[in-house]
Amino acid sequence: MTLLDADDTIVAIASPTSPAPRGVVRISGNDTAGILQRMGIPTHEIQTPIRMEAHVHIGNPLGLIPVDVMIWPTRRSYTGQPSAELHTYGSLPVLQGLVDEAGRCGARPARPGEYTMRAFLAGRLDLTQAEAVLGVIEAEQRGTLDHALRQLGGNLSQPLERMRNTLLDLLADVEAGLDFVDEDITFISDEKLIERLSGIADDLKQTLQVMQNRGGGSARTTIALCGPPNAGKSCLINRLAERQVAIVAPVAGTTRDTVTVDIDLQGTPITLVDTAGIEEAKTEVSKKSQTQTHRSTRDSRIRLWCVDSSSKHFASTVAEMKTQAEQTRKSQTLDLWVATKMDVALDDLPKCDPDNAWIHCSALSGEGINDLKRAICTYLKQHDAEEIGSVVGTAARCSQSIHQAIAAIERAMHLTIHQEGHEFVSTEIRTVAQCLGEVTGTVYTDDILDRVFGRFCIGK
Repeated sequence: MTLLDADDTIVAIASPTSPAPRGVVRISGNDTAGILQRMGIPTHEIQTPIRMEAHVHIGNPLGLIPVDVMIWPTRRSYTGQPSAELHTYGSLPVLQGLVDEAGRCGARPARPGEYTMRAFLAGRLDLTQAEAVLGVIEAEQRGTLDHALRQLGGNLSQPLERMRNTLLDLLADVEAGLDFVDEDITFISDEKLIERLSGIADDLKQTLQVMQNRGGGSARTTIALCGPPNAGKSCLINRLAERQVAIVAPVAGTTRDTVTVDIDLQGTPITLVDTAGIEEAKTEVSKKSQTQTHRSTRDSRIRLWCVDSSSKHFASTVAEMKTQAEQTRKSQTLDLWVATKMDVALDDLPKCDPDNAWIHCSALSGEGINDLKRAICTYLKQHDAEEIGSVVGTAARCSQSIHQAIAAIERAMHLTIHQEGHEFVSTEIRTVAQCLGEVTGTVYTDDILDRVFGRFCIGK
C-alpha cells in the first residue's frame, strides 16, 4: 500500500461475505460519480448526499438486479472523498458481480484497510482511531468493544496530542532562549522546565501502565492465585479451569513452577496463574520459585489471596499476606481475599480483617465458587467502564514509542538539572514530540501505515 495511488477510485465488498439478507459494496474516489453513471445509475446534478433506487446489470445469468444507492458526492464522507454504497441481496455472487461491474467501469479493487487509510490521510481519523476501527470489527466481548469505541472517540489520542502541543510550546521557549543567549532574557526557567517535563513524563508512564494492564498487547486478563504453601491454590485453579492443570497433594510446596491455563469466564478471556506458596527461600530452587511467584504476583491484574480456613494460624497468615499484598500492589490491581477449604474450616474462623470482604469457598465441594466468579466479573465490568484503555493493536504498536518518549524526557530533565546546555535539551524534546507524533499519526511513514492498515480486511 502506497500513498501514490490514494486518489484511485476503489471498490470492495464492505459487508461480511457469509450469506445474509443484505450486502454492501463500497466505492470511493474522485471518479465515484462517473463510475456509477457508467454502471447505469444516474448521478448527474447530485450535489448533496442522497439515497436512491436503481438497477444494475451484472451480466448473465444474474442480469439486472435492484440496488439501493447511497451517494456522498462531496468530501464529507468516511474516506474524505466522493463515495457511494450499493445495498442489495447478501449473496456473494451478486455482490462480486457488482464489484466486477464497477471494475469494468474504471474502479480498481481496494486493498486491505484502504478505506480507513484514506480516512486517516484525509484527517478524518488519527492512527489510534483507525486502529480502534479494527478493534470494533474484531471485538468479541462487550468490554473489548467499549474500549475500542472509547478509543475511536479520541480518549487516547487527545491526551497524547495535548502533551505533544505542550512539548512544542516548551521547545519554542527553549529555542527562543538559545536565540537570545547573549541577552538578559529568560523565556522559561530551568525549574519550570523540569516541572513541566516531569508532569508529561508522569502522564506518559500512566498511559503506558494502562496499556500494559491490558495485557501488554493481549486481550486476556491475568489472574494470579497467591498465598502461603498448602493453601489450596492448585485445587482452586483446577476447579476454575474445570479440569486438572495443576498437581494437587497434601504436602506443602508441591507447586514450584508457575502453572498457567486460559479459560473463558462469562465471555471474558482470562489467564489463570497458579504460583508457588510464598515462604522464605532456603535453597537455590526455592529462590527461583519465589522469584517467579513475586513476578506473577506483581504483574497480574487480579490477585486471589488464598488462605487455608482450617489452619490454626489463619489470623497471623492473613496479616503476613496482607503485608505482601500492600508491598507489591499496583494502582489498578484488584486483590480478592479467599478463605479456602471451607469444607473443613474451623468453626471459630476469626474475623481478622474487617477492611476486606472475604469469599469463602471450597474447591472440593464447589461451595462459594460461583461467588468468586461473580466477584471477578463484577470488577472487570466496573473497571472496563472507567479505564482509558486501548485496543490490542495500539498497545502493541505504541508501547515502544512511548518508552522512547519517556527516556528522552528523562534525558532532557537530566541535562537541565546538570546545566549541560539547552541546545541538547531541545534535541531531546524534539525526540519526544517525534515519538508522540508516531503514536497519533502526526508523523508517519509508509512502513507505519503498512503495519497499521495491513491488519484490516478488504472493504474496511
